[in-house]
Amino acid sequence: MSTPPAEPRRMQLTGLHHVTLVSGDLSRTTAFYRDVLGLTLLREGANDDDPGARHFWFGDANGTPGTLVSFLEYAAMPEGSVGRGSTHHLAFGVGSAEEQDAWRDWLTSKGVPSTEAMTRGGLRSVYLRDPDGHVLEITVAA
Repeated sequence: MSTPPAEPRRMQLTGLHHVTLVSGDLSRTTAFYRDVLGLTLLREGANDDDPGARHFWFGDANGTPGTLVSFLEYAAMPEGSVGRGSTHHLAFGVGSAEEQDAWRDWLTSKGVPSTEAMTRGGLRSVYLRDPDGHVLEITVAA
């Protein structure tokens, strides 16, 4: 009797590990993501794929996958354009509408413009832009 063929290994993604964005000035990016948004600067160094580019990693204090945002610095690169293949926005979650309101107040105190909270699709969202123009969302379940 022949042995039936083995089932192929089922591949499974376990979630989002990190997102990498392009920055024009990592000092300015650090001042925003660390000092305004409160993320931890976990690593700074050269990019493994492009040693001429600086590469900074931010996230929670433990570097937990899913909290990680990294930036490659390309000061001379032209501004990006919105369209297919571009990123629309990054969404950061908070625990309550009250915390979201506190974030909005904090951003205002730091001179960072943001939208009023808007509710749609089961989420309550506030939008803002980082120093390079990336759209960020602070969101909570509505």
